[in-house]
Amino acid sequence: MLDLRLLRAEPEKVKAAVARRGEPTAPLDEVITHDERQRRLVSEADELRAEVKKISASVGALFRQDRADEAEELRARSRELTERIDELSTEAEQLAEWIRRILLYVPNMVADDCPNGSGPSDNVTLRTVGYDPDSYGDHQRSEHTDIGAVLGILDLQRAVRMSGAMFAMYRGLGARLVRALIDYGLDRNRDLYEEIRPPTLVRTETMTSTGHLPKFSDDAYLLERDGLWAIPTAEVPLTSLLAGEIVDEDNLPMRLMSHTSCFRREAGSAGRDTRGLLRLHEFDKVELYGFCTPEQAQDMHHEILHRAESAIADLGLAYRVLDLCSADLGAASARTFDIEVYAPGVDRWLEVSSISWCRDYQARRANVRYRRASDGRTQMLHSLNGSGLAVPRVWVALVETYRQPDGSITIPEALLPYMGGITSITAS
Repeated sequence: MLDLRLLRAEPEKVKAAVARRGEPTAPLDEVITHDERQRRLVSEADELRAEVKKISASVGALFRQDRADEAEELRARSRELTERIDELSTEAEQLAEWIRRILLYVPNMVADDCPNGSGPSDNVTLRTVGYDPDSYGDHQRSEHTDIGAVLGILDLQRAVRMSGAMFAMYRGLGARLVRALIDYGLDRNRDLYEEIRPPTLVRTETMTSTGHLPKFSDDAYLLERDGLWAIPTAEVPLTSLLAGEIVDEDNLPMRLMSHTSCFRREAGSAGRDTRGLLRLHEFDKVELYGFCTPEQAQDMHHEILHRAESAIADLGLAYRVLDLCSADLGAASARTFDIEVYAPGVDRWLEVSSISWCRDYQARRANVRYRRASDGRTQMLHSLNGSGLAVPRVWVALVETYRQPDGSITIPEALLPYMGGITSITAS
């Protein structure tokens, strides 16, 4: 959520940063107008309360002076003022709630150094590593769906029979490879990141804290009977880990990591490539997360990017890093770097990580603050998140890239410690 005080103080700056996304700024103009009205109402109510307090003191004095008639007149005036105060307070509360609802739909301000653009085609490629389109053999141009069926490690037909389209089932060494990727993603970050295993079902306010609600409710799974939502990413519960709390600055930055299943309805995926494992309703992911001060945010952003990027690099996969343009950012993000791996079988670049700096946008929703060491005052934290390793698409790139001419799959060296001595996957 945007800082209402900043919008009051620098409205043009805030509107310009939101407009860079291609978003309308009319709602912000309405917020400014209603916020001015709301503050006037609060001020008027406060002035009337002060008057009522003075009247109460006068009434007591008049009664002590046996001037009951005058005292009763003042009492009547006090009752009128109290009724007016109630009216003003009710209207002020309604306006405050209206302002909050509108701001819940307004995306974050774009960072100054985020490139401008009108869509994905304007994203900036920062670097491409290990990609040579002529280096892939014919055996690597087979799609993971065909490879998985032949080797018995991927069973999409039975998954669809159980759960419907866009669900997957891994079998045998395919399932072992999933587990290896998860352990690999967690172990390489244990040096600094505390592992958290949060709930995968959360309350509405928890989903709201990250910006997934109310705007993107159609993309999430809701258990209506219990009022709980299936998380689309571990970012959701991790953002609310400190909800309503104040952290000492000495304990920052706070680094967290989590492996969870993630659930997405993909309501807007009609017409997009949903074959195989490229887009799923349920998948596993290792998430990296950080809380920090504003001054620590840039270093923290690049730290998470480096860790996610090195995980892909050490697997020996071709990849590229993108600096997302202003119009392609997620609603909560001020700046995002994407990592995409190249999968030769489907001949596509697949996004496997989005590393985002959210400023205080999420912390403001979750009310997560820190106490500054310099003066003891409290301030909103900044939050950052990124996929340390998103399993399905990395699985796809591995299976297609490491396929051998005989149809087997060689296990990359980085995963060997997690495969129990298995060095390749062959047809059983």
